[in-house]
Amino acid sequence: GGVAGLGPNVGPLLRLACLEAAKQRVPRVIAIGDVHGCVDELQELLRACDYQPGDCVVFLGDLVAKGPDSCGAVQMACEIGAMGVRGNHEFEVIRWHHALKQGMKPPAIGGEHYRIACALASREMRWLNSCPWYIKAEELRTIFVHAGLVNGNRMSRQNPRLMMNMRSVLPDGTATAKHFSNWPWARLWDGPETVVFGHDADRGLQLYDRAVGIDTGCVYGGRLTAYILPEKKLVSVGAKRPYIAFRSRRR
Repeated sequence: GGVAGLGPNVGPLLRLACLEAAKQRVPRVIAIGDVHGCVDELQELLRACDYQPGDCVVFLGDLVAKGPDSCGAVQMACEIGAMGVRGNHEFEVIRWHHALKQGMKPPAIGGEHYRIACALASREMRWLNSCPWYIKAEELRTIFVHAGLVNGNRMSRQNPRLMMNMRSVLPDGTATAKHFSNWPWARLWDGPETVVFGHDADRGLQLYDRAVGIDTGCVYGGRLTAYILPEKKLVSVGAKRPYIAFRSRRR
């Protein structure tokens, strides 16, 4: 049958039209920089990106901590079926979760990561636990990681701690979480894949031939930025306000 009163073929034709429209709109990958619990800005950014079901959202780590609503941010990630890589703040929350599960006595005064681990629902905690060190999108020739990669190392030889924390590579080849203004790791990365990463609000937007850094410091009053593939388009929205004071790491 069709739609009541509109003849027998309207239903199938309508479905066909919807299918054709869906085929013409190629799903995109929307990589999003460090959210840090800034849920209002995340919602605004998804609208600015014209997010549609079928688009794949990839969070670049540090979805949680520092900002106003860590639990709400992870809840939203679950609801839209997003993926994410593990940032240094997710790592700390997961560490607390495992410690508490194994019977560790809660601290007298718990820090922020402890409080988030206690507050997350089991579904959100499972999502956080599922975040890998990196995600590789072969068809896009792109790697998503929180902090960075060491040039010349195969992915199997990359150090997870550095993938969550690194900011600089010194002239002697030492990778470090410290910020040395003249030695961003991304300037050395020569592919073949393009790396899309966050973590480094001090440097802000970083655009190299094979590396794109999009932590633009939303939680500090900056902007929340997305990088849309395959069109390689940047979209950002301003923070509603600074949620925490910015502490520069420059050396």
